[in-house]
Order: sequence, then structure tokens, then C-alpha cells
Amino acid sequence: MIYVQNVFKAFGEKKVLQGATLHCPRGESMVIIGGSGTGKSVLIKHMIGLLEPDSGTVTVDGQVVSKLKEDDLNELRKKFGMLFQSGALFDSLTVAENVAFPLREHTKMTDSKILKRVRECLDMVGMPDIEENTPDELSGGMRKRVGLARAIVMNPEIILFDEPTTGLDPVMADVINDLIMKTTRALNVTSVTITHDMVSANRIADKIAMLYQGEIIAVGTPDDIMFHQENEVVKKFVEIGRIIRQTEAVKGRDIKDMHS
Repeated sequence: MIYVQNVFKAFGEKKVLQGATLHCPRGESMVIIGGSGTGKSVLIKHMIGLLEPDSGTVTVDGQVVSKLKEDDLNELRKKFGMLFQSGALFDSLTVAENVAFPLREHTKMTDSKILKRVRECLDMVGMPDIEENTPDELSGGMRKRVGLARAIVMNPEIILFDEPTTGLDPVMADVINDLIMKTTRALNVTSVTITHDMVSANRIADKIAMLYQGEIIAVGTPDDIMFHQENEVVKKFVEIGRIIRQTEAVKGRDIKDMHS
């Protein structure tokens, strides 16, 4: 579904991608891991055509993204849904209006059909009966759920997740991870998630790829990456992730005890 081939990208003197190559098969969940500032966000911006490579190609569903004219690129982007790190909801709109926004912008659906679809998507993410709430009335986890409802409202073939568990407590992070797995499988979409959270990566991925110094240096199943990895950089990243996972598990138990 998505094929990134030998992509280079620099911003002035700063070299970000240096020959990145990655194959994201149709219907699979690909998770890209790596430290902050390694170029994960830059990579997915190439997938959706927000950035053009200095060299190399990004092919989505058989189309080379950088060669598309504006109208064709806009059509291609309709295949995508995206859950932004902060949720990126419009504070001036209600929840229903936020979720409906892509439908009003890109379709000619009637108001009644739009409302029906909005309610379907909110139900899917476990958020019924909040249509008239505004984003400032929602918790961080609730905002992520509404953001996911908006990401799926156009029936996308591909969903991009940008650090979906950042800023959430361990309990809510688990809820979001489970919701991502449930939603992507129910819709049979191709998904690409960028994260530095090994707990999240291990739970939602069919395949994990590590981006380091502008290159994909390892690709494998979660088991391959977590337990059978020979690359020393990946092993160190995973080991740190294990320490974080143990710490987060303790925090999660403490939070559950507080709630009970």
C-alpha cells in the first residue's frame, strides 16, 4: 500500500532522511519507532504528500506521490485519515461538528446522513452522547477518541497515527492502544503509527521498523524486534523501552488502585 524507496530529505544543512526505505503492506499495522528528532514525522508527511523528497520516491496505492498534480494529490489524500498527537480538534466547534468536518468539506452528504455517520463513528470509539460537548470539556483521552472518530469518518484506506499515547496516563494509553487495534481491524485499513513508546509499539504492530539517523535500520515482528534483534542500536532502544514499560506498569497499578 505504501512504499518508501531510498528517500532523502534535508532542511538546509540538517539532513533528516538519508536513504529511508520502507514497505507497508496493505491491511497491516506498521509502527515506526525511534527517538525524538529522528525524522519519524517527516517520514509520514512524505506519505501524505505534505513534503516532497529531495530524492527517492514514495508510492501510495500504486501512485508516486511527488508526481501527482494538485487535484490528483487531493484525491489521494482522501484515502488517508490521521490522528494527530494533540487530537487537533477545533476548539470553536462541538464534538459532532469536529467529526463531521471532513464530510462537509469533501462530500455532498445531507445533514441527516452526516449526523448518522458522526454517531456511528463516535459509537465505534466508545464516545456516544457527547455530540454537543466542546473540546475544552474533554479529557486528553477523550480528545484522542474524538480525533480517531474524525480520522475514520471518511472510511479511509490508510490511517496515520502520530504519537497516539503521548501525554496519557498508562491506563488511558492502554485504552487508546486497544481502540486502535479494534478500529483498524474492524475497518481493515493499512495503518502507520509513529511512536517512541515501546509498550504501544509492541501491542498494536504487525511489523515494527526502527528509524535511526535517517535510515530504517531494522524491520520485523514485535517478537523479532523485542527478543531476537542483533542490531546494537535497536537492542539498546528496546532495553530502555523495557525499563519504561516496567515503570509504566507500576504507575498503572497505582492509578487503578486510586480509582478503586
